[in-house]
Amino acid sequence: MTVQSRPGESRRGPRPTRRGVLLGAGLAGLGGALAGCSTAAVPYDANEAGVIPQDVPAPSAMAMPAMGTPSGSAAPGANAPRQAPEGAAVTGTALGSAAEIPVGGGKIFTAARVVVTQPARGQYRAFSAVCTHVGCIVNQVTGGTIDCPCHGSKFEITNGAVITGPAPSPLPARQIKIVDGTIVLL
Repeated sequence: MTVQSRPGESRRGPRPTRRGVLLGAGLAGLGGALAGCSTAAVPYDANEAGVIPQDVPAPSAMAMPAMGTPSGSAAPGANAPRQAPEGAAVTGTALGSAAEIPVGGGKIFTAARVVVTQPARGQYRAFSAVCTHVGCIVNQVTGGTIDCPCHGSKFEITNGAVITGPAPSPLPARQIKIVDGTIVLL
């Protein structure tokens, strides 16, 4: 039996058309773009991506004068720092000097994954520095917000609430206290 081919076909089958090649390339590009926009949690090392400031010192664990354990359940403002009573011993991680935290701003302690803010003079707050969207580390505190570099989420410096998404929930509060001018993460 003799196989006849139509014009534009070879014995191996039909040749791809320009339209088919362009459609295939477009679909492949669209698939890549959609995969890049995924909101699924992925392992993310912000340090390798260059979004963590390298001049932030790592915290050191050191024994501090203790103040005992807080009693009762967490109440609003429970993440506010407490002053240790004289002669009491506390343990925790010293983050840095409270004087480093500007009023109306904050500082990110990347090694401890904590951001400490001072919304009003003498009023310190601490939150996780891990964005609740996909786990990026926040990179700046400016204009009354804690900002994530990955997808533009912004959080309030007073309570960690989401101001601008896509973050689905506030930054979790962390417990700190000020001991002799030093911020101590509990």
